[in-house]
Amino acid sequence: MTNGSLFSPYHWAEGTFAFFYVLVQRVIIWFFKPPPPPGPDYPNNPKGRIAVIGAGLTGVSSAAHAIAHGFDVVIYEQGDAVGGIWAHVNKTSGLQLNSLLYRFHPAVLWSCPFPQRDEILNEIRRIWKEYQLEPRTQFNTPVNSVRRVEGTGQHLQDDPSGSQSKWIINDGEDGEFDAVVVTVGTCGEPLRINFPGLPSADEGKADSDQDGKHEGKEEVFEGDVIHSSELDNAELQGKRILVIGSGASGVESVETALAKGAKGCVMIARDDKWIIPRNMIVDTLISAQPFGREMPLSFIWEKIVALWNYRGASELVPAHLGLFEGTPVVNDEFVKIVKSGKCQYVRGDIQRFTKRGVRVKVRGREDKPGEGKEEKEYDGDVVVLATGFKKPELSFFKDELFPEGYDRPNLYLQNFSTEDWSVLMTNSAYQNAIGTVGHFHIGIYMRILLTFLMDPDARPTPKDMKLWVDVIRFVKRGARGGALSFFTYMELTIWLLLFHIFRLDRLRWMFFIMQGWGVYPEEYKQARRSRSWSMHG
Repeated sequence: MTNGSLFSPYHWAEGTFAFFYVLVQRVIIWFFKPPPPPGPDYPNNPKGRIAVIGAGLTGVSSAAHAIAHGFDVVIYEQGDAVGGIWAHVNKTSGLQLNSLLYRFHPAVLWSCPFPQRDEILNEIRRIWKEYQLEPRTQFNTPVNSVRRVEGTGQHLQDDPSGSQSKWIINDGEDGEFDAVVVTVGTCGEPLRINFPGLPSADEGKADSDQDGKHEGKEEVFEGDVIHSSELDNAELQGKRILVIGSGASGVESVETALAKGAKGCVMIARDDKWIIPRNMIVDTLISAQPFGREMPLSFIWEKIVALWNYRGASELVPAHLGLFEGTPVVNDEFVKIVKSGKCQYVRGDIQRFTKRGVRVKVRGREDKPGEGKEEKEYDGDVVVLATGFKKPELSFFKDELFPEGYDRPNLYLQNFSTEDWSVLMTNSAYQNAIGTVGHFHIGIYMRILLTFLMDPDARPTPKDMKLWVDVIRFVKRGARGGALSFFTYMELTIWLLLFHIFRLDRLRWMFFIMQGWGVYPEEYKQARRSRSWSMHG
């Protein structure tokens, strides 16, 4: 670093911002971080045992909260590492939202506003180790069976305070659990759509076929076909890329391809997505809409976003999707890339792939899927399937926990089974939202479950939980996709506050549930005092 750059105003501004960014996080940590257990052998006298399925961001955070408050945990992970979906994305993948809105655990300390995959994984691993979860994690252990212990939970309907389920995982060698937390997320294996004309080598791993099976005599695409999660090792220099899909993974694929030297990109979009700016204030204000659906005045925010993020590219603004009807993409660069000509944005329905590209029925901005009339062919050397991921199955549950009408996402507080309060589905039930999957709600939901375990009088009956779902359906009747298919972070916060207000006997737990204060095991305190005395003795 030269003396000139050292004393430049930009360098000092950057350093000042970094200092205050870390300082704000240090204050949050001081106020809200629950102290970890004193050692790997704690708790010696657990308040209960909880099974956590999945060692991703949500699973590690949930388990860390549980053990910090005196509950023992076992984490079951089908893979060989912690991190969940973050362990399977490209290294260039990063946060869309500012990291202050992605504090999946109070102990998290980010170095910058938009960290990428490796820093996110490092923070997950650090918390996993700090909270003594390493010896409590079973890798390469798929969960094939979760069943209620016979004779338990028989009176949940009429007497939840006097009835509690016990659970056995797989063959039961780990003993009985008081609760099960499912944190498998909503992204499982890569979803590969078997479009007509894709190479036959992909047929065995394709998941759906939009227009029927490949005809043997039809031409087949001769280039490479990869999923958006496989871009790290792809050779794209000087090639033309066909990106199939317009969501966050599609936008990221375009940026990654161009960064790797691609000659240009064509994005084939079946549906438009809103693209909102990477601005923490704007994003927070949008997510603060309390209704979780399109409202008469929603057009104001849509106009603001269109003016802010779509300047000179108004043809990219969705015509048939409201801002509060689907998960938006958070990005500042994609519209600029399209305007520069480096990426061609094509609305259309794929007819089939050809030897050198893809044939599409092109639509105008006002046309809906299936209304395209003009057929065009777009050439490309590599196809990137930005088609998302499969939704993880819940077939391991052997009891009827998700009856018709009360399955995902129609759950109590959108995360608890309406049949049994001891089954929590954090971040495994939602479909669309404006907010973040990695924030304070992870700890709040976990502490609600811990409250149910510690205070039988706070527990809801199945009837109460179904009533909550039905009330939300009534309040949000007419919402696109269903009442619970979309929510905002403010709406979620309101749900959690009303959880206390409508049951005044839960108010005494409010500071514990919302902030994590007030429940710290006595044995942890004694161990820390003993350690402090020995160090100063």
